[in-house]
Amino acid sequence: MLVVNRAEAKFAHRRFADFPKFLNPEDLLVLNDSKVIPARLHDLSGKIEILLLEKQDKFHWTALVHPGKKMRAGHNVEVAGTTAKVLEILDDGTRLLEFASPPDLEQYGEIPIPPYFNRTSDEQDRERYQTIYARENGSVAAPTAGLHFTGEILEAIPHTFLTLHVGAGTFRPVKTDDLSAHKMHREFYTLPASTAERINTVRASSGKIMTVGTTTTRVLESQPKGTLAEAIGSTDIFIRPPHEFHHVDSMLTNFHLPGSTLLMLVSAFAGRDLILSAYAEAVREKYRFFSYGDCMLIV
Repeated sequence: MLVVNRAEAKFAHRRFADFPKFLNPEDLLVLNDSKVIPARLHDLSGKIEILLLEKQDKFHWTALVHPGKKMRAGHNVEVAGTTAKVLEILDDGTRLLEFASPPDLEQYGEIPIPPYFNRTSDEQDRERYQTIYARENGSVAAPTAGLHFTGEILEAIPHTFLTLHVGAGTFRPVKTDDLSAHKMHREFYTLPASTAERINTVRASSGKIMTVGTTTTRVLESQPKGTLAEAIGSTDIFIRPPHEFHHVDSMLTNFHLPGSTLLMLVSAFAGRDLILSAYAEAVREKYRFFSYGDCMLIV
């Protein structure tokens, strides 16, 4: 774990077992309890891949498909123990699919591990690509900063949960020089009343709020300034410099891909130059990057 001290612009190298030492009893850790679903499907021929993105109801999903030319509007395909029909091609190229019966994801679905793994998912990924506290089905990618926790470490820390279902758009690189032109996908979240109340109590007693991952940070920073309240909705917030943070004091995160909105978020939190220096330090010290890699604590 690379510890980045923003106030002193200094780095320290720690084991993740040391993580609880960075919170005081009056502080609060906030985690995303979304669970990755086996959302990657292949049709009976094995030539068409479908990545389910958002469940509209038990018969309708939005999805990414490949190759797109085989999935035009009106096309039917046998997949996941049923038949899917392309009802509509949406503006962003995703498809609205209608299933004849609910797709059997547990039997036919694969865990959608990141493409840079350069391999197909296996049975181990069904367990490894989940946080130990995952419970709310809906993500197509894991909130990977939480993969480091064991039950023993989590029990030693005051903590609470919210939910943001991670969509594939989170990892889409920025391809425009004008950042305001980059369109974020909407992701659905739940901020429970109990979590909002605990955060407000910690704030009132001068405790600090630490988020686990960019997903948790995006939910909190999507809320109005001041006192938090229960909220259920969606967010397409694109956090980048010079965003002013209102609800987050420190953050645990993994190392992210260059050009990603996730890297821009942590740059907004810690400062671009300091984050570039931190990444250079991590490279020198041979940290492992990305989903199954090491982590960075920004305090």
